[in-house]
Amino acid sequence: MTVTAKTAARALLPNGLRDVLPPDAAFEVATVEHLVSVFAANGYDRVKTPLIEFEEGLLTGASRATAGQTFRVMDPITQRMMGLRADITIQVARLAASRLAKAPRPLRLTYSGQVLRVKGTQLRPERQFTQAGIELIGAGGVDAIAESVLLTVEALAQAGLPRVTVDLNCPPLVPALCRALGLSEDLAGELRKLLEQKDFTAAAALAGDAAGALSALSGTVGPAERALPALAALDLPGEAAGHRDALLALARKVMIAAPEVDVTVDPLEHKGFEYYTGCSFALFAQGARGELGRGGEYPGDLNGTVEPCCGATLYMDAVLDGMVRPAPAPRVLVASTLARTTRRALQADGWVTVPALTAEAGAAEARRLGCGHVLDDEGRPVAV
Repeated sequence: MTVTAKTAARALLPNGLRDVLPPDAAFEVATVEHLVSVFAANGYDRVKTPLIEFEEGLLTGASRATAGQTFRVMDPITQRMMGLRADITIQVARLAASRLAKAPRPLRLTYSGQVLRVKGTQLRPERQFTQAGIELIGAGGVDAIAESVLLTVEALAQAGLPRVTVDLNCPPLVPALCRALGLSEDLAGELRKLLEQKDFTAAAALAGDAAGALSALSGTVGPAERALPALAALDLPGEAAGHRDALLALARKVMIAAPEVDVTVDPLEHKGFEYYTGCSFALFAQGARGELGRGGEYPGDLNGTVEPCCGATLYMDAVLDGMVRPAPAPRVLVASTLARTTRRALQADGWVTVPALTAEAGAAEARRLGCGHVLDDEGRPVAV
């Protein structure tokens, strides 16, 4: 079929949106289902949230951090503003605080689905992609976060991505240290940006008398084997010391439980973790663009009171980048009149059966339809 200019124009999609073609679409679905099945086998019940909901329910509390990435539309029926979800975690938290408010805690939930964002990033230009993840509602602290880290790493390994690097962070640590040093919120914000960019020279010049403490903290970024002793040796004030100790405990717990996993530590990282109130983490793998996913501890709202929550969200476009595609299942061209029992037996043996809708079911037709086999006179697949 000839593609005309008019056809090409109709196929043009907005920046950051794309069609997923065979066999990539099937591979993504199979990988998502594999991940969610591992989560479910470990006690996480599956939930499904709507793609769009009222703005006030979608963008309240900690979820306000995603407001800048949320598309908004007017509901023509109620005349109320609605938002297209940019993240599923906040929807699951809303679900836990409403319809599942009386469910016993800790509440373990898993999910998957598409999200849509206003803009992409340099590493992830896609604005629409699939998320899959877990949420542990009503539990916080090192043990709960470690469960999120270890289960997510295990699920990735079972899905075919065994070499994962876990980068452990603690977003509240730098703000707590800045408060203890008597720095203003504006100055602390500027310093946090410079520290995230690893511009330690500029940060030291801006910090003044506080430069020594911040410079010492900047020396704790890197592989856990080197970073943890340096982090443990820091003389930090009360609240900051508490966050540091939690980060140390989390790193040691992960390293003991999963010694095959590469662990790095970055207590300066904050971008993207704005609504996390405790330790957090990001996942990386060789060959994948940017982060595979991230997670950590965040506050949940249960009838006006805060309950601790933690979880992990995987970005399936990045996850699939790091995985090796399996060999496609063999395809065999069969007559459309083939007995159902025979067709099902072939499929049970791993064959994809493609019906020939014309009288021609020979080698030439099989090759034209992408089939490597036809059935011989005894009903056995033979290569063409």
